[in-house]
Order: sequence, then C-alpha cells, then structure tokens
Amino acid sequence: MINIKFSDIPPVVKNLIIINIIMLLATWVLGNAFEIQLSQVLGLHYFKSDLFQPYQFVTHMFMHGGLTHLFFNMFALWMFGRVLETVWGSKRFFIYFVVTGLGAAVLHTFVIHLQMTSIINDINAFSNTPSPEAFALLVKDHFPEYYSQIYSKLLDGWYSNPESSNYIVMAQQYLNELMSFKMNIPTVGASGAVFGVLLAFGMLFPNTQLMLLFPPIPIKAKYFVIFYGALELWLGLTQPGSNIAHFAHLGGMLFGFILIKFWNSKRTNFY
Repeated sequence: MINIKFSDIPPVVKNLIIINIIMLLATWVLGNAFEIQLSQVLGLHYFKSDLFQPYQFVTHMFMHGGLTHLFFNMFALWMFGRVLETVWGSKRFFIYFVVTGLGAAVLHTFVIHLQMTSIINDINAFSNTPSPEAFALLVKDHFPEYYSQIYSKLLDGWYSNPESSNYIVMAQQYLNELMSFKMNIPTVGASGAVFGVLLAFGMLFPNTQLMLLFPPIPIKAKYFVIFYGALELWLGLTQPGSNIAHFAHLGGMLFGFILIKFWNSKRTNFY
C-alpha cells in the first residue's frame, strides 16, 4: 500500500497538483452552473483557430479532460516529480516542468499544422475534380471516425448519382464543418510535462527498478522510458487522428532531454 503524506510532498509538485485539481473542479462548476466551457477558453487550440490565444500554451497544462486523465497525470507527477524536485531543488524543477510543457505544446502544434496543411491540400484537390470516390478517400484518410455517418447521409446516394451538383455542394459543406470542428478541438493536460518528468527520472536514475501495474513486473527506469518513447512515436505515426496528443508527449521528452543536456554541459555533475 502506498502511504502518501501530503505534507511530505515538495512545494512545486504539491502546488501543481493542487492547481490542477482546482482547475478540474472549476471546469465542472462553471460548465454545469454557468455553461462556461473552460477547456475551450484555456485549452490549446490550433493557431489558425478563432479560439486560439497565446496564453493557451501555458494554461492548457493545468486543464484535464476528466478525473481519470487528471489522476494518472498527477500520480505520475507525484511519483517521479517529487524525487526530481528533491534532487534539483524547487526552482530548477519548476523551470524544467514549464519548459517541457511548452516544448510539448510547440511540437504538438507543429505536427497539427502539418496535418492541417495536408488536409487543406487534399480538399483543394477534391474541389478541382469532385467525385464520390475522391470524397470517400479524403474522409477515410483524414476523418475516418465520421466515414460511416457520411456514407449513409451522402456517399450512398452520390454513388448512385455521381453527376449531381447537389452532392458536390453537400460534400463541400461537410468538409467545411469537419475542418472547423477539427481546428477548434482544444488540447488539454499536463501529459507533455509529465512525460518530460518521466524522461528526467530515467536519465538521473536509469537503473532504478519500477514495478509496472499491467503486467506486474519490475523494469529498470531507463528501459521504461525507452519503451514509452518508442510507443508514443509509433502511436503518433500510426494513429494521427487519435484524441491522444502523442507528439505532445514526445515533445515533453525531447525538450526535457535537450534541457538536461544543456544543464549538464554547464556543470561538472549530472544534476
């Protein structure tokens, strides 16, 4: 059994946990009582979205999609972050947390920009030569979760009447709606910074034995970090439409690695 004494948690980790809990409670209260969607205000939007604000690069780190999302991020922050803060000191740990969180947001935004550019190019190509086959391929490639719905409402009829201009207009309307929806999805969570914390733990304490929950086997921290990094890269490349920001996780690890190496180059000790 894990015995957690809140008074023993170092100050930065403790305050980060408190702030994230408060923000989730505020999201629930404001949403239910006043219909204010705090995640839309403070979550990170694509920079071409009308909902984007520069402060979201910071505020998204303190927003979460639900209790489970919050719990696993805060548990990992407590488990690994308190060790790092004890070793590094509060100031250095706070700088590291913020830098990795911002780095996660930067890489995530860059990847989303590449995806959006690809979608726009495919939409333009479809507009030049519209056909049900081209539309079906576009939806499968970029909006697969909506394919069955669009097939029943549009494609089934369009295949039967491919020369109808009405279906072309409907297809353009669907694409505009899907683009607007995709562009306005907020990214929330401290996961990018938490993955940076995980990487730092693996670099500072590579041979520390960790006990996995599923399956319940021991594994050295360095192998755990390598496995998680490789998994996130694979998922990010194979599931580009996923609701999980895999490249944000990788961004946190990447910027964490760069920052640790920079600090290491300025000191004779590793930390």
